[in-house]
Amino acid sequence: MKPVDLSSRDDGNRQATDERGTGAVVRRQHAHPPDGVRQSDPSSPGGPVTSAATARARVLAVVRSHWEAAPVQPAEQAVTDLLLVTSELVSNAIRHGGGLVGFEAVPTREGVRLVVHDRSPDVPSVAFGTGELPNRHDRGGFGWPLIIKLARDIVIEPHADGKAVSVLVPLG
Repeated sequence: MKPVDLSSRDDGNRQATDERGTGAVVRRQHAHPPDGVRQSDPSSPGGPVTSAATARARVLAVVRSHWEAAPVQPAEQAVTDLLLVTSELVSNAIRHGGGLVGFEAVPTREGVRLVVHDRSPDVPSVAFGTGELPNRHDRGGFGWPLIIKLARDIVIEPHADGKAVSVLVPLG
């Protein structure tokens, strides 16, 4: 995949928008969104996240612990969407990003912010797509369109050792 050339921009940001007026933002330096993304506690139950399955388990634990006493529970479809986005991001890091090196799942007022760290600084060009599913049935290519449709506030932060892909999946 072709990396995004960030050197020509003074502000270090590039944003491409799809038909909904949203899109991925590429940041040159790591800057957490205002809703307080933080590293997951490495001693949290279930051990380290090393696969899509362990990431989904971590996300379910976060949802259960955060919303167990809430008066309104997230809809089952919203949680299913969250788990699908989790699987796609982690699988992309493993398959295309040189390996998964970090995973964060942080509850926010609006849903869950996922941050996946991998070893490749290359920004996937499909992250700037419209979210339209490909017309072919013989190959992959469905992951980023699904992520774009189900998540928002997509931020890709390349750095010397790889990149961080951050998305907010709404649960309301």
